[in-house]
Amino acid sequence: MIEAPQSGNTDPHGMTVLHRGFDTLALAVRANISAELFEYLQAEKDRADEERREVLIDYNGVKLHLKAYGGHGYHFIASGGPDGATWFFKKPNAKDDWGIRLSFGSSFMALNGLGRAKTHVEDTLQRLGVRFGPDDVSISRADFCVDIHAPGFVLNPEQFVMHSAADRRDHLVETEKSVNGKSGRVTSVTIGGSRNRQVIAYDKRAEVIAHSKTYWWDIWNHTLRNMDAGQPRNVTLHRADTPPASLSPDPAHADANRVWRVEFRAGKDLLKDTWGIRTWQQFFDRFGDLCRQSGEVVRYTQPDPADSNRARWPNHPLWEIVCAEMNDDLVEMRSGADPHPMKEVHREEHISLIFRNVLGCSITLAALHGRQQDELPGMFTDLAAQMQARVKADPGKTAKQLHAAKERYVFIQKMDGASRNVT
Repeated sequence: MIEAPQSGNTDPHGMTVLHRGFDTLALAVRANISAELFEYLQAEKDRADEERREVLIDYNGVKLHLKAYGGHGYHFIASGGPDGATWFFKKPNAKDDWGIRLSFGSSFMALNGLGRAKTHVEDTLQRLGVRFGPDDVSISRADFCVDIHAPGFVLNPEQFVMHSAADRRDHLVETEKSVNGKSGRVTSVTIGGSRNRQVIAYDKRAEVIAHSKTYWWDIWNHTLRNMDAGQPRNVTLHRADTPPASLSPDPAHADANRVWRVEFRAGKDLLKDTWGIRTWQQFFDRFGDLCRQSGEVVRYTQPDPADSNRARWPNHPLWEIVCAEMNDDLVEMRSGADPHPMKEVHREEHISLIFRNVLGCSITLAALHGRQQDELPGMFTDLAAQMQARVKADPGKTAKQLHAAKERYVFIQKMDGASRNVT
């Protein structure tokens, strides 16, 4: 058994653990919202439907983006942004006790951890006036992940082995293994089903770039800056001239900067039916053992040319590291990165994207008007004058648009209203 390196330390095989922690958490609450809260949400939902947008609500200090629609049996859907959960509320019904569901995404779980998620649930429900007890919470999904910087690692689907000791209820058969990739390179392998046990290994770096989940660069580099007994390491993000040793999205350094994620997912059937996990206490007591068994039921192995029986192949060093990380205390895990700089980066990325769109549309307008390149400055001046005229002509509409934009980005905007130049 290989001893897993602590986050930020490198093992003898050149692999560095960059992050470990919960990635997704979903649960249901056996309670209904009050008639007062229902009436408030219904009125705001009607407003959202009339204005055809999400609206910002503030109920006893709980700020959420309320959608104009419901879904999946829930009358209201509201999001607390990256610093909160997504909430689902049913219309109060005495015959249906389970009237509330919620889920936390990867950003919240990485930055805050499981303990703070539990506190957030309890505090939010208290503010909303919802009463419930310890046995009224039912965990329905939990994902735990480990991110490893593994230069040169190549994912091979044929090296996954479903252990012979697998419980038949796990349904881990070859037909439940899906493989994705491009350009002849395997980028992900998924084994199992979402309602039961699911194990996924995938190129997290590629996924971060594809879906612009830029906060992961900050989380990973926070680990790198604190490696080697606290000695800081200078890492620059999003730079084409970044050295290969750092974690940059620069395509030229993809192989050297490859980050692989292994994720153990526990769905409702595995949690409740197999492990008897429903409440918080049961989750704290048993989820670590569940993860340990997942690493035994499904294994990524190192081929042994002298043995044709894959079940006897030893674990790959990457799998040993992942399992060791998941065998540690899983309760109070979070990245330790400061969320405030990440929020600033997120805001600046939105500003930069919108500015590029405005510039691109302005240039397109210039082309449609038959302007030449040397006429662009004059065209921009004309557009600014036209926009100012529109604002003066209909200040009420402009005020509504500005208010809606501020609500849309309330979770990342500057509270003091300060602005900065866009470059």
